[in-house]
Amino acid sequence: MISGNRGTLVRMGILALLWGSSFLWIKLALPGLSPVQITVARCALGAVVVVTLCYLGRNRLPRDRRTWGHLVVAALFGNAIPFALFAVGEQTVSSGVAGVLNATTPLWALLIGILIGTERGLKPVRLGGLLLGFAGTLLIFAPWAQAGLASWGSLTILAAAASYAVSYTYIGRTLAGRGTAPIALSAAQLITATGLSAVAVPVSGLQTVHLNATVLIAIGVLGVFGTGFAFAINYRLIADEGATNATTVGYLLPVVSVLLGAIFLDEGINARVIVGMVVVLIGVGMTRWQRRTPSPVVAEDPTGVLTKAA
Repeated sequence: MISGNRGTLVRMGILALLWGSSFLWIKLALPGLSPVQITVARCALGAVVVVTLCYLGRNRLPRDRRTWGHLVVAALFGNAIPFALFAVGEQTVSSGVAGVLNATTPLWALLIGILIGTERGLKPVRLGGLLLGFAGTLLIFAPWAQAGLASWGSLTILAAAASYAVSYTYIGRTLAGRGTAPIALSAAQLITATGLSAVAVPVSGLQTVHLNATVLIAIGVLGVFGTGFAFAINYRLIADEGATNATTVGYLLPVVSVLLGAIFLDEGINARVIVGMVVVLIGVGMTRWQRRTPSPVVAEDPTGVLTKAA
């Protein structure tokens, strides 16, 4: 059966839509803003959204220094670095290809998990799903059919995907399930990311801003939905499913990014791309496959207390 309850699958679908469309919004914002300016704006807008959700839910931000120290690392690799790298990469790479390359995040996460010993006894079906999902992204991208796989833009986006994987793994090991509400951690991370990305403004973020309706809408949607609401959902997924399982949502992003790129930016789509997206979806299903375990027998003891019988 596919692991995860219906709520988890719904959250994965919404997150895929929000993050998959982010590549389109980045491309539309680039004519008016530099990569660093986009990074600061989306972090700040996302922080406003998640902090508001946090306090509406009567959750408090973390107060201990240790947690904030972990959040600096999570924000650096999960927001500041990849947000900037994606914007830099999309200056020369299409939004659809950016989404496809981002789908390598689960493989980076799996590799990190193997290296640090958190992915022991990996099931063949799950490993096969990860490899199949990556094969699907290659089928969509078809590096054998077009130039640019080894371009600086593409390599920059691959580095961003690897950065996401570092963040996922680090959050899973140090922050998730430690007593702080996921929405509070998400808010704190985006606050931290805003500060980290703002530090880069004097170095490479002082270019002239060219704002118009398209740029304003793009950065607004990217910040509010693609960052704020998306990261609130993402933290919940990590807490519920674990770091590596949560990254499998990355396999759904090419489906969204390629379709939106074709519809709004005239980026090509053909039968090969459609087949590739189907392969990606099959791979996602395989990574979430688990054997159905028999339900434990429940017996009533003489005192009337229900106990589980092995």
